[in-house]
Amino acid sequence: MKIGNREFNLNTKEVYVMGILNVTPDSFSDGGKFVKKEEALYAAEKMILDGAAIIDVGGESTRPGAEPVGNEEEIERVTGVIEEIKSHFDIPVSLDTYKGEVLAAGIKAGADLANDIWGLRYEKMKEESGTSESAMAEVAAKFNIPMVLMHNDLCGRKASDRNYFAISDAAKENPILRVIEGLQDSISIAKSYGIKRENLILDPGIGFAKTDEENLTLLKHLDELKSMGLPLLLGVSRKSVIGNALNLPVEEREEGTLALSVMGAMMGVKFVRVHDVKKNVRALKMYEAVLESE
Repeated sequence: MKIGNREFNLNTKEVYVMGILNVTPDSFSDGGKFVKKEEALYAAEKMILDGAAIIDVGGESTRPGAEPVGNEEEIERVTGVIEEIKSHFDIPVSLDTYKGEVLAAGIKAGADLANDIWGLRYEKMKEESGTSESAMAEVAAKFNIPMVLMHNDLCGRKASDRNYFAISDAAKENPILRVIEGLQDSISIAKSYGIKRENLILDPGIGFAKTDEENLTLLKHLDELKSMGLPLLLGVSRKSVIGNALNLPVEEREEGTLALSVMGAMMGVKFVRVHDVKKNVRALKMYEAVLESE
């Protein structure tokens, strides 16, 4: 798979690390740290030196209860940072957004990959409520950009507004089947807009509209998602499923993150999206060294 000017070999044991760069004031782990361009650029440089293969820039917090950000504000947050990274470093940049207008501006600034937490279904949800927005799928197809489709079947950002997309009766009792059905829907939307299948990466959406038990079940059975025939990305860094399992605050969840990154690699995950690039790169290199031994 080609992302930006880099070719990612998905037929080896190597797992690629995507470094998280949130240019937001309210993200759950690093909110406010990298709002200024110079701070964001320094953080990106450190992640690159630590072994990041992709930098993922986000301009809106996706933590539970976070308030939505308008298109103009999100564009202002991310485009300058993307331009700075691309002007200083030769590395693919991912843009974490679910808005077509933001993605178009991000691509113009130099973004190489779209990372959509709604898996192209945000527009579908908005259309059903009568307020359609610019289609992410249309922009991704127009610019022929690779994209991550994440599973997220919750209509409404607040817990009190929970209203799920339609799923089969069997999937209601089976979180793995629920994720597969949701991702199949996302893939169908991508196909209908002309997005090439070889440009797609799938993310099970750990922590999004799922209970802790459902998250743990998904993590245990990640390898079942390989049946969909597309590369997998795991984004579980410092999330509440780790904090609740270990009874730890967000700043003490790195060991849990490392365990899940290696576990994901063992089950066929090709990309991990993390906060601490250095530790995850080292853990995955150790895993790869063992596999390569006789």
